[in-house]
Amino acid sequence: MDNVLVVDDERNIRALVARVLGQDQVEVHGAGTGKEGLQMADEVSPDLVLLDLRLPDMDGMDVLRALRTRYPEIAVIIITGFGQIQSAVEAIKVGATDYLEKPFEHVEKLKLAVARALDEVRAKSEIRRLHGLQEKQYGVDQIIGDSEPTRTLRDLIRKVARSEAQTILIQGDSGTGKELVARGLHYESPRRDFPFMEVNCAAITETLFESELFGHEKGAFTDAKSAKKGLMELADRGTLFLDEVSEMSLNSQAKFLRVLQERVFRRVGGTRDIRVDLRVITASNRPLEARVKEGQFREDLFYRLNVIPIHIPPLRERREDIMPLARHFLTESNVRSHKTIKGFTSEAERLMVGYPWPGNVRELRNLIERVVILGASEHIEPQHLPIQFAAQAIEVPRPESPQEFRTLAEVERAYINQVMQRVEANKSKAAKILGISRQTLRKKLMEE
Repeated sequence: MDNVLVVDDERNIRALVARVLGQDQVEVHGAGTGKEGLQMADEVSPDLVLLDLRLPDMDGMDVLRALRTRYPEIAVIIITGFGQIQSAVEAIKVGATDYLEKPFEHVEKLKLAVARALDEVRAKSEIRRLHGLQEKQYGVDQIIGDSEPTRTLRDLIRKVARSEAQTILIQGDSGTGKELVARGLHYESPRRDFPFMEVNCAAITETLFESELFGHEKGAFTDAKSAKKGLMELADRGTLFLDEVSEMSLNSQAKFLRVLQERVFRRVGGTRDIRVDLRVITASNRPLEARVKEGQFREDLFYRLNVIPIHIPPLRERREDIMPLARHFLTESNVRSHKTIKGFTSEAERLMVGYPWPGNVRELRNLIERVVILGASEHIEPQHLPIQFAAQAIEVPRPESPQEFRTLAEVERAYINQVMQRVEANKSKAAKILGISRQTLRKKLMEE
């Protein structure tokens, strides 16, 4: 039930509001002075306050300022008498939501104003709830790992996020988590309450680049049936994230360079300069220095972007992170798939830590999700992993001379024998690891 507090020295006004709003299942509290109103607000935590500007003990504007300081999330509707409209307008500048003139000749107007204000309170509450979930989901603590490189990365994100840095470049192999780092930089920063807008430069054509980033005016081109804000405008006071910036065309790079320094642009077809305050984060899985040498990326733009560089090392260079990440993804996948897989056997862990992970964290996440969906055991075992995990663990002796080279059949037999030893001669498990049927395995063992 919604809570409404009426602060007005006229008893009949308080009674009228209580009677009218009570019909809509709203709990109404009353106070006759400013001091009583602030005390009541502390006690009942109202969603909405109806506040008269003329009170016997305090200036209503002082009460409004106190409410806004103590409870910035509540709505305040000013109740004003005839001839006080200018005061009500000033109150709105201070933070009031709306104003109503008394006496209330039309109670429907009162009900409508209250309903509108309560809807706004609920909407803001939902936004705060979702924002809190996003902060938890994308905060820097979601960068899982115990290795020194990962601890250093988390510390760097916190430091950069809280700084005044406006341009940041993230580089790292595909699948290392560049978007997660970008979101961490946003949600750890003072800009967290404003938008995080992102665009994949590889997925946007050169012809649409200006319209996507800068927006367009109505009639700017054939399909521009109405004006549209671009991502830079929508991200004002927040963060703009451009992923795969290395794939931006040279023509688009030139246009982007012009607005990057001053944060001033015009919509396509527009004549008005638009100035924005935003942090620009770019990311690339291809070294931009190499793209510059290839003539595919502007050197001057590279230097503009590379003000604060952040490098994410590949997973193979931080093997201490593999199992903490795997356990984290296992917990997530268990919840999604309604499974209760407890963990990994020591042999499965050994194979996973020894694997080079060319797809990095993304490959690890996808593997765990697939294994959980298909798995029926209490633990993830070696046979649940793809064949390449067992293959990379099998050591084939390197010949000292050409005479010591072995035939393919001999290597295959050695491989099969080592797999059989690892699974303690369990033909079903061995066949799964080898990617062949049990009958084929039996036939190959008979050939020895």
